[in-house]
Amino acid sequence: MNRDTPRPAPGRRIADFQDVLKEPTIALEKLQELSFSGIPCEGGLRCLCWKILLNYLPLERASWTSILAKQRELYSQFLREMIIQPGIAKANMGVSREDVTFEDHPLNPNPDSRWNTYFKDNEVLLQIDKDVRLCPDISFFQRATEYPCLLILDPQNEFETLRKRVEQTTLKSQTVARNRSGVTNMSSPHKNAAPSSVNEYQVLPNGCEAHWEVVERILFIYAKLNPGIAYVQGMNEIVGPLYYTFATDPNSEWKEHAEADTFFCFTNLMAEIRDNFIKSLDDSQCGITYKMEKVYSTLKDKDMELYLKLQEQNIKPQFFAFRWLTLLLSQEFLLPDVIRIWDSLFADNSRFDFLLLVCCAMLILIREHLLEGDFTVNMRLLQDYPITDVCQILQKAKELQDSQ
Repeated sequence: MNRDTPRPAPGRRIADFQDVLKEPTIALEKLQELSFSGIPCEGGLRCLCWKILLNYLPLERASWTSILAKQRELYSQFLREMIIQPGIAKANMGVSREDVTFEDHPLNPNPDSRWNTYFKDNEVLLQIDKDVRLCPDISFFQRATEYPCLLILDPQNEFETLRKRVEQTTLKSQTVARNRSGVTNMSSPHKNAAPSSVNEYQVLPNGCEAHWEVVERILFIYAKLNPGIAYVQGMNEIVGPLYYTFATDPNSEWKEHAEADTFFCFTNLMAEIRDNFIKSLDDSQCGITYKMEKVYSTLKDKDMELYLKLQEQNIKPQFFAFRWLTLLLSQEFLLPDVIRIWDSLFADNSRFDFLLLVCCAMLILIREHLLEGDFTVNMRLLQDYPITDVCQILQKAKELQDSQ
């Protein structure tokens, strides 16, 4: 089926996906072609397709069961090594005078000190905790998961969990200046509604955990395993839609493992976009500055009048495109629309080249407003994007792609 042909009825589309996915070896090009136009959520199709498109599942169906079992056990091992064992060690540290005097103590300057590692981890954890409590803007993340991590929540355990760690620490999280463009973003209240309480999410009773706590754990383990980048503000916005999609899978056998599956899909996704989060690469050919300039060079090619207007008003791409590109548009639209956009991004052969065209399409679709507006009006338009029909945006982006 060509991408430009009319879309078949939902039942036919579901059948088309099922036909591709039941083959012993998945035809990736066919799956990408179907997924580009949107993946049905029925029957867990989106969850399965994303796992294939993000290279978590191989194309050979016969290996899925063994690979999933292996990866999920590996994630359990990460939990034991990075949360449970340190938690037990922290619970035991300082119990006896001998431990404090001869083995390790909080003021030990040795970089290999367990306490030193613990304090450094706390700085990262507190930033993650702050971010995952503030977003996304739907109640799902505040609700209890049906599948709390039993390794962590075993009632026999007295060790310090991440939740206890945040509650008990007296360290203050330093403000991390991650908006490298230096711009204060103006956000729409309905898209990023900040909860009124300082303690944004209510902590659930012992034995339960909310979905945001699972997201926090995924990000903490990623930061521990990737010390070169660790955690950067905004990564929470990338994990959120992935985890939501997997944690609402209608297949309970898959939903039960949403945490581990999200972790590995997030890790694979970050391998492709992590350069956007590394400040030292900003001005390199793989960095975010180059990509932002590419949006403008594409606009210059497609709509010179609009390009010149933005240039005349000195509206630089980093004022808005930094967030669009870095967070894969996850803050510009409501969650179901973000997920639909990601269907196309994950399915595109050139990977995130299509994202540049989506950003360009977003500018062209509001060109009349931008041509009429002054600097202030246009900045508000770009930082609080007005069009909510993402299918219209994707269609325009596809037209730009075809005209290249």
